[in-house]
Amino acid sequence: MNLDKSTKRIAKKVKNGFQGYPQITLAYFGVSEDCATEVVVGFILEEGAASQEEKFSSASDVRKDETIQTTLVKIIERAEAKTVLEIAGVTLIK
Repeated sequence: MNLDKSTKRIAKKVKNGFQGYPQITLAYFGVSEDCATEVVVGFILEEGAASQEEKFSSASDVRKDETIQTTLVKIIERAEAKTVLEIAGVTLIK
């Protein structure tokens, strides 16, 4: 899947807002606001359940990494996530 297609699919799911559980949360981290070198994917199966997390990192911007973005789409699909939330911006790593 190409980068444009996967980014649009993720954005469409995020735009839908809260639709119930299972829920996926995407949080981006990096050394500057322009370059996110890590993405943490949080998965919550049901309300009150503990979050399971998986982290992906890259030397370049993960938001522009086709492999990572395609992987995120596959995770969302396989988890049958009803809700996808994205933390706005890039959280700085110190």
